[in-house]
Amino acid sequence: MKTDIQIAKEVKMRPIVEVAKSIGIDEDDLELYGKYKAKVPLKYYKEKDLTKSKLVLVSAISPTPAGEGKTTVSIGLSQALNRLGKKSVVALREPSLGPVFGIKGGATGGGYSQVVPMEDINLHFTGDFSAVEKAHNLLSAVIDNNIQSKKHSLNLDPRTISWKRVMDMNDRSLRKIVVGLGGTTSGIPRETGFDITAASEIMAILCLSNDIADLKRRLGNIFIGYTFDKKPIFARDLKVNGAMAALLKDAIKPNLVQTLEGTPAFIHGGPFANIAQGTNTVIATKTALALSDYTITEAGFGFDLGAEKFLDIKCRFADLNPQAVVLVATVRAIKYHGGMSLKELKEETTACADGVCSVEEITRRLEAVKKGIENMQKHIENIKQFNLIPIVAINRFVTDAPAELEYIKEFCNSMGAQASIVDVWSKGGAGAEELASMVVEQIEKNPEGQRFKPLYDLESPVKEKIETIARKIYGAVAVDYTSKAKSDLKKIENLGLENLAICMAKTQKSLSDNPDLLGRPKDFVITVREIEIAAGAGFLIPITGEIMRMPGLPEEPASEKMDITDDGEITGLF
Repeated sequence: MKTDIQIAKEVKMRPIVEVAKSIGIDEDDLELYGKYKAKVPLKYYKEKDLTKSKLVLVSAISPTPAGEGKTTVSIGLSQALNRLGKKSVVALREPSLGPVFGIKGGATGGGYSQVVPMEDINLHFTGDFSAVEKAHNLLSAVIDNNIQSKKHSLNLDPRTISWKRVMDMNDRSLRKIVVGLGGTTSGIPRETGFDITAASEIMAILCLSNDIADLKRRLGNIFIGYTFDKKPIFARDLKVNGAMAALLKDAIKPNLVQTLEGTPAFIHGGPFANIAQGTNTVIATKTALALSDYTITEAGFGFDLGAEKFLDIKCRFADLNPQAVVLVATVRAIKYHGGMSLKELKEETTACADGVCSVEEITRRLEAVKKGIENMQKHIENIKQFNLIPIVAINRFVTDAPAELEYIKEFCNSMGAQASIVDVWSKGGAGAEELASMVVEQIEKNPEGQRFKPLYDLESPVKEKIETIARKIYGAVAVDYTSKAKSDLKKIENLGLENLAICMAKTQKSLSDNPDLLGRPKDFVITVREIEIAAGAGFLIPITGEIMRMPGLPEEPASEKMDITDDGEITGLF
């Protein structure tokens, strides 16, 4: 079986100027990064009527180690729409270097549904992550410089500063550090640490900004901490937001690449979905809408995390209206939620001789499917709460038994949701043509002007917004607040930030805040440990459970398998 990188290298890419021309972008407007990558100016989405294009959101059931393939399906679906004669563009997030060298892998799809050049996209790409990192760390440096300053000091209380530094690498040793050591000329000693760049509020801000002016305003709204006399300090008080925006002048422009079938793809921005909104930039999505008839985009992790934030934060702020939602599921992931172990799932490849399973084996598998399908059931219900109709994409694996696939399809139909078996990994767009037809049919028969419905009103009390998400989307019976969270609620009230959106930080592995509770947990209580303020991004972050913002490398990091030949060809990258 060929690896993703082997498949990608066998495909002859179109020059990016040709890809751009196919969707109406003038060659003279492109900022080229070699032959196959380019940045596109902001004017394209500002000069077009975006309501003529249809936005399709791709989400998934609660992710498992067995895999779901949300990005792969997004790419395959966009390719399939083009095969059906529809003008489609896909808009995705950029991968973070840390997971690329760690264990998770990249974010460029797989098999015959990939975006290319996959090596460049998964590594430095066009430097957007580096720009976010520099803008973030500039603010960090200015904060410490102001603490040290005698003439221009804002009287910042170092004990109240929560702004850390960032780096786009998995490095657990940097989670907690002390800065300012070395005497009076080296700063004021204080405890701080590093987050990974994708977890930076700057990344969230970049992805929600409409233009440079909006970017500067949001950067200025970043909450820093308090003075010794309890006055709140924002980045604008340090007069640094203009310089930060200058560092992001190129990063704010969307990146244009292509899929293996030549479908235009915008890859732009990369915020985490369990600490931020988990979706590509507003600008990339709007540019794709301006240049296509069907824009396919995705939101990170399961519908309960990335998609809820996509709808309640991104779509609300950017006035976007998705007309369809595709929910990705796999038989393997459903069985994992039904109690099957990874070891059992791996053994399935040899459990059936010549592809024929015994009655006992089929029964055992179906029991796991029937138990685990409750997780998918909850996600379908959640989609309907937003006044949207789900279409389920069953991402096929070679180990899937016909009886399992048929049971899932019938279950979806019983809930009023269409379902299609897709095979985009091995067949590319051809493996999702039925799904594409379902998407087109559903959009065309929907009443003109039908809009999705946000889950909560921004003007509602903070606790009410949190509890609405916890009860309606997760299925919790109640929300508990620690003394720290209650104190944070009071601080938010005093700062006048109660009307911000809610961006829940929760494990992606479960509908609850306990990663061990698979399937569809019931009768659980969500515990909010603390609530962070991301005033620049425009949301509050209730922290539930343990959220990792600086991952560590695994015992055998993926970097051990990577190399480069004497003629510059990268190997071992997926």
